Amino acid sequence: MTIYKDNAKIFKAFCDEKRLKIIELLTNGEKCACVLLENLDLTQSGLSYHMKILIDSGVIISRQDGRWTYYQISETGKNNAIKQLIAITKNK
Repeated sequence: MTIYKDNAKIFKAFCDEKRLKIIELLTNGEKCACVLLENLDLTQSGLSYHMKILIDSGVIISRQDGRWTYYQISETGKNNAIKQLIAITKNK
């Protein structure tokens, strides 16, 4: 059952238009939370909510620098999401 929980976390990350927009914004590289907030119709707490889901999925990673948090797409997480989608849709 653990694999299903892990897959659900990955695919939950892609099931919201705001999270998809966040991922799109991060395709050009690491961004500060302040930059993400400028480009999204979200409050700080709303951004935190969505970032927690994205980080829990492994697709996004974060780092703290002073009072700001910076986010970027995780190559490992991205590749894992692709691998899991292929695995669950593969003919047996």
